[in-house]
Amino acid sequence: MTATSPSPAVLLLDAAQVAALMPVADAIPVMSEMFAALAREQIYLPLRQIIRPPEALGAKGMLGMMPAFIAGGGNGEDNPPVYGAKVGTFFPGNSALGKDPHQGCVVLMSGETGELLAIMNAAEITGIRTAAVTGLATRLLARHDATRLALIGAGHQAHWHLAALAAARPLQHVRVASRSRASAQAFVDKEQPNYGFTLEAADSVEAAVCDADIVVTVTNTTEPVLHSAWLAPGTHVNLVGSSTPRHREADTELMARARLFVDRRESTVNESGDYLAAAAEGRIGPEDLLAELGELVIGRHPGRASAEDVTLFKSLGMGAQDVALAAALYRRAQTPSGENIGVRAAI
Repeated sequence: MTATSPSPAVLLLDAAQVAALMPVADAIPVMSEMFAALAREQIYLPLRQIIRPPEALGAKGMLGMMPAFIAGGGNGEDNPPVYGAKVGTFFPGNSALGKDPHQGCVVLMSGETGELLAIMNAAEITGIRTAAVTGLATRLLARHDATRLALIGAGHQAHWHLAALAAARPLQHVRVASRSRASAQAFVDKEQPNYGFTLEAADSVEAAVCDADIVVTVTNTTEPVLHSAWLAPGTHVNLVGSSTPRHREADTELMARARLFVDRRESTVNESGDYLAAAAEGRIGPEDLLAELGELVIGRHPGRASAEDVTLFKSLGMGAQDVALAAALYRRAQTPSGENIGVRAAI
């Protein structure tokens, strides 16, 4: 009889441990390498599956299944291949309860034996990787002298995005706009002690973006909150909050005006409400999606063409981001930093 080797202990990471192991700034190079691998066709990435029960059943949210296979390598290391998936829910009403709308777990499996390696908190991973991608897009597309940020939305994603943009550019001033000035001010009061630049609550989205070099939208709106007429030439925009065909944050004029960049073309033409609404009006088409982020990372596309361009990155998110970050967390948990935060394992 052939002896079988024991399976590895399963690493369990809660939200606090994920945050301690992987600050947003550290996640930016992880996302850069993931997008480079995607551009080099070293990742297999099916479209996400959304499970939305009929309204008659009274379901409050939806469930998303986001799998990926990453062939390995990257970051100058001999990283092994991995399978993984995020099983995540999206409950928009959570914000009113003081909870993150994104919940669930990320599971990581060996790409060599299929054994389960880790189960990690999906809400924290989603927040970190989404913001890190925005930081990466901003590094690649915003003007080098960009220092003024407008942050539209003051919910859970705003916290991570402020950290990512502070890592991506030497910010000097940030204006925050939300559904109410009170919520924007509350966010400013909470975050200001963490930064050396000035944060300011704005009375409106228009007031926040009027002289911004960088704009980030992290809202749950189904109607545009950002209008082209408010933006000066040279602005870089990150649309992050709208991730379904029903949601959109930018008006059609902005989608038609901007040089458009995406995380993945296939996802954009199937899932992005911002793209689909403008395409339905005949203002843009697939040929207007100039490049995926990975093509910018590996130098296949130059990105911004002039200082006067309005550039726009449409972020939808994909399972490969979650899996790549989970794999990086798994590796980091094996180091002394993992021991310092008390990571735990279960058989």
